[in-house]
Amino acid sequence: MRDGGGGGRVVAAAVAFGVIAAALTGCGGPAAGQGGEAAAASGPPATSPSADAADPTHVPGVGDRLRKRIPDDSGQVVAVYGDGRDSANATLVLYTRSASGGAWKRARSWPAHNGTKGWTPDHHEGDKRTPVGVYTLTDAGGVLKDPGSKLPYTRSAAFAAPRSWGRAYWHDFDYVIAIDYNRVKHTPPNDPTRPQGRSKGGSIWIHMDHGRGTSACVSVSKSAMEYLLRTLDPARHPVVVMGDRADLAA
Repeated sequence: MRDGGGGGRVVAAAVAFGVIAAALTGCGGPAAGQGGEAAAASGPPATSPSADAADPTHVPGVGDRLRKRIPDDSGQVVAVYGDGRDSANATLVLYTRSASGGAWKRARSWPAHNGTKGWTPDHHEGDKRTPVGVYTLTDAGGVLKDPGSKLPYTRSAAFAAPRSWGRAYWHDFDYVIAIDYNRVKHTPPNDPTRPQGRSKGGSIWIHMDHGRGTSACVSVSKSAMEYLLRTLDPARHPVVVMGDRADLAA
């Protein structure tokens, strides 16, 4: 059974509670027994970086270390610029280029949030930091009907945040895009499989924002999520490049 738009797919909502709880607590909401994120983001998000006038074939603000990990055939990069190593504030920018390569063009940008404690190059379960790196984007889903996603979209009530979480978090997972960190590609975003083991965390998503830092995910507005879902195209091999500005530029 398929759900409206894109390559949508629907899964049964009746999934074992333990599996879903494990997936969700790896992402945007409070861990079990907590009422919400303790550390709120402070200050306005930084403005998006200007185009790299020296070499427009380079994603602005991204140094050689991470740039070399962007696949040659990628035509879409979601760049997440964290304000600082310990900051929950970020800016998300979508860059595109033609199938033949060439210059990256800034398409859209939005204020965003990341982990409440900032960023890390060595993410572990529960550290409240978002992993720095370059990751593919292959799957999407959420509670709401597929808005026209080009990525395969799994619609299921199983994505819903537990109502034991604060009301501010209830709609975090109305739309999600899985970041391919410690997960199996081409499976629903809430698939619990962790190839590197559970200690390395997982269920790192781009999802809807609740106004402050996350457990390890990246969050943006509903309108931003709808735009990304309708724009990110598997045929263009989209990736996310994310980290604090210093780590990105290294």
